[in-house]
Amino acid sequence: MKKILSVVMLLSLGLSAPVSAAPVTIRLGYLSNDLHHLAAWVALEKGFFRDEGLSVAIAGVFHAGPEEMTAFASENLDVGYLGIAPAMTGAANKSAKVRVICLANAEGSAIVVRRDSPIGDLKDLAGKTVAIPGYSSVQDILLRRALERSGIQSKKIAIIVIKPPEMIPALDTKQIDAFVAWEPYPAQAVAKGIGKVLTTSSQIWQNHPCCVVAVAETFYEHNREIIKRFLRAHRKATDFIRNNPDEAIKIAMKYTGMDALTLREAMKDITYQYMMDRETMKEYAGYLLRFQYIKPMNVDAFITGFIDMKTLQETPR
Repeated sequence: MKKILSVVMLLSLGLSAPVSAAPVTIRLGYLSNDLHHLAAWVALEKGFFRDEGLSVAIAGVFHAGPEEMTAFASENLDVGYLGIAPAMTGAANKSAKVRVICLANAEGSAIVVRRDSPIGDLKDLAGKTVAIPGYSSVQDILLRRALERSGIQSKKIAIIVIKPPEMIPALDTKQIDAFVAWEPYPAQAVAKGIGKVLTTSSQIWQNHPCCVVAVAETFYEHNREIIKRFLRAHRKATDFIRNNPDEAIKIAMKYTGMDALTLREAMKDITYQYMMDRETMKEYAGYLLRFQYIKPMNVDAFITGFIDMKTLQETPR
């Protein structure tokens, strides 16, 4: 009888013992050498994703946001860091179903010309060749906004697409007259003595949202608690960057291959934050409509379905 009771007790203990859940694997994407995505690198290096029981597999490192949206459309990504403009364009045109759950950063891009260039004002770009990372990228929208506000028609400028790593050599060899890129490429152009900053994105549009964290619609619908854990790791990484800039720079050096001085200068123009603003998102959609990157639509209704501000607010620290 005692043996039977012992067996029953052991079985009961075994059934009630906590079982460690297997880590959830998230297929993550981000842009190559994009310092705006530093929070992703910090979360990976500091183990913040792992602390949340998440296993993160790098499913793609892309040259521009539109390219990353293609990966979302092909269902090869679950979560991605990319610019708000390409994320919004893809979602609005229904080429990829994503939801945006938070910001990665604000500002942090610049228009760069050659160091010896006579171009001293945005109006001087008329008749020139300017490179952008991709059409409907944040940098494309910033350039067109800057031109519009300076009274210059974009058709008077040759706007071409060049991968950011190739922009500085193209500027140096006079294949282009200027480029618009995310940091640290503007800072690197200056550090190499090749370029000078004509204007920063903060001067074009103060505190504009830039990169975001987007989630594939299907993943979003079926993994709400996992998304909260991801958000907690992202928020912790963002706070880490703010409070530990020197260590964050060391992590950035690993992912970009650039020196600490260049990265330190680049980070001066980037605001790392995670909270979104609905009205600014509507303003972005307005530009995409005006520049004919998205089809006519009800902007209010679209933004309501596109951004999710509530989940971050509900996520405990």
